[in-house]
Amino acid sequence: MPKHGKKYRNKAAELDSTVQHTLEDGVKLMLASSYAKFDETVDIALKLGVDPRHADQMVRSSVVLPHGTGKVTRVLVFAKGEKEAEAKEAGADFVGGDDLVAKIQEGWTDFDKTVATPDMMGTVGKIGRILGPRNLMPNAKLGTVTFDLAEVIKDIKGGKVDFRVDKSGIVHAGVGKVSFGQEKILENVSAFVEKIIQLKPSSSKGVYLKSVTITSTMGPGIKLDPIAVRAAVK
Repeated sequence: MPKHGKKYRNKAAELDSTVQHTLEDGVKLMLASSYAKFDETVDIALKLGVDPRHADQMVRSSVVLPHGTGKVTRVLVFAKGEKEAEAKEAGADFVGGDDLVAKIQEGWTDFDKTVATPDMMGTVGKIGRILGPRNLMPNAKLGTVTFDLAEVIKDIKGGKVDFRVDKSGIVHAGVGKVSFGQEKILENVSAFVEKIIQLKPSSSKGVYLKSVTITSTMGPGIKLDPIAVRAAVK
């Protein structure tokens, strides 16, 4: 594994790795531990008491963060006719059909989110093997297969975050930028965690929120007290 630099080691040395912090104190420490010259992303990771091998314990959805993610999201929409015009008017970066399929088949993937109207899914299916591994395939469960293009594009541009528990039971996501400041980051984290709690599978037994860690792109991880986080969100 690569060794951490001196600045990271210095910041990590200031922390007691055995202590779990409240949400508010954790965000303060995370901001204080940020040292990069660029605007670092704030990441959160939650270990859940689920077994993703069972379909009824798969935690997957999306949430619109109150203050967005701080990222510019390039949205590609598969649509035709009036819906193509609607997508363009709503601010989609790329809109089309077979022309975009051909471009993607040639290796182009310079976009971040993909949306499609239901009648275009047959066309999109031709590039499923390309989009799927990159998490770019439109998905009805995530609201990206829809005729309501204007609303979906607005949500994505406004800070919609898709998430899915991995095979080890961890959900992670970017929930803003260091430049947002404490208050906005707290509100974004609360919205994200609240959504995760709402999605607890009925078949999940025991402790659901096992651990929570927050970090900036370059900074050390800050451990949060799951009980305190849950109480803060409520």
